[in-house]
Order: sequence, then C-alpha cells, then structure tokens
Amino acid sequence: MNVNKSNTSLRWLWITFVFLILDQVTKQWVANSFELYESVKVFPFFNITYVHNLGAAFSFLADQGGWQRWFFTAIAFVASIVFSVWLKRTPSSQPLLAIALACMLSGALGNLIDRVLFGYVIDFLDFYIGSSHWPAFNVADSMIFIGAALMIIDSFKQEKIKKQTSEAKEH
Repeated sequence: MNVNKSNTSLRWLWITFVFLILDQVTKQWVANSFELYESVKVFPFFNITYVHNLGAAFSFLADQGGWQRWFFTAIAFVASIVFSVWLKRTPSSQPLLAIALACMLSGALGNLIDRVLFGYVIDFLDFYIGSSHWPAFNVADSMIFIGAALMIIDSFKQEKIKKQTSEAKEH
C-alpha cells in the first residue's frame, strides 16, 4: 500500500517528542536529586522513589546476569521501528490510532535511551495502598500503557465503523 505523505499520521510525532523530552527530563531530575532507593512521600498513596530497573515490566528478568540489557534494548529498538513505520502508514482518518502509536513510540524510545546509556531504566513513580506497592515506573512506561489503551479503544471504534458500513451496504 503506497501512502501519500499528506495522508499519513506523522503529524502526531510532536506527541512523541513532547513525552520523550518529559520522560528524559524527569528521569534526570530524579537521578540528580535523589540517592538510589531514596523515597519521598508526596501523597498518602504516592512516593517518588528512585530505582534502577535492570529488567522489563515488574522487573521481569532483572536478576539475570546482564544479557537482559541487550535483549530488552533490542526489543525497544525493534518496537520503535515498528511503531514508526505503523505511524507513517496510518491514514490521517484514524487519529486515535496515530496518537496511540505516537505515545507508544515515545515510551519505547525513552526506555531505549536509558538502556543504551545506563544499562537499566530509571523508574520513580511509586503508587501504593497501605504497604502494598505497585512496581515503580516512569513517564515512558505510562505512555506505553496510555498508547496501548488508546489502541484498544480505537480497535473497538474501528470495529463499530466496519459494522455500520457493512450494514449500510446491505440496505
């Protein structure tokens, strides 16, 4: 499928850049302002806690011998390429999907930068209830989650459009 440049969703790349910059600025602020594992209570359910994540989500594979750094770096690199190409090929008539891809691209790039530069991802957003804490995360992780949620919403929206189009053709 040859997509005309004026019909692509690359115009949403500004979202990628805004949240990539926000991600990197907040990570550097935390790394330069806190000692590792230092935690500051902000609300009764939220701390800023500086941690290094050597693994993936929920510190998956963090306790391995170091190979996971390059494995997760490669995954983030490939994901960034996939999101970029997909964004370029997304018609401008699907803005929600384009925004979702731009969000996920910013998250993949943000964590990719950390892995390449440091060998780990800087996490600091620490939500909890009582003594039960969710794993700490960062702006990049938030953008991946938001992008995935928007993609799911868009898939339902597109399915509804297809159904309506199909019903209209039948009548």
